[in-house]
Amino acid sequence: QVQLVESGGGLVQAGGSLRLSCTASGTIFISNTMAWYRQAPGKQRDLVAVIHRGFTTNYADSVKGRFTISRDNAKETVYLQMNSLKPENTAVYYCNSYPSSFGWGQGTQVTVSS
Repeated sequence: QVQLVESGGGLVQAGGSLRLSCTASGTIFISNTMAWYRQAPGKQRDLVAVIHRGFTTNYADSVKGRFTISRDNAKETVYLQMNSLKPENTAVYYCNSYPSSFGWGQGTQVTVSS
């Protein structure tokens, strides 16, 4: 059974930075395309960034140039570096495969104050 554990969230002022981490266990991590998703209160879960097995990346237009997704296959961990944060980035952030095929973890709360 795959387990996803997200961490690194917190409260930050607008313009600040956070680095999220997600560790996956129970799967052959290196063979999966991984992604970060987020869900704001009252909204659907949206795709934020994708990193493919070959390390190519894709981003939602709203985060391009500010967020960077990366992965460390040896540590079975995917990261999301978030810079120049805005209040509208407030959400619970989750990782999963892309497309999502694993059970969702608990996520990590990111709150950006204005």
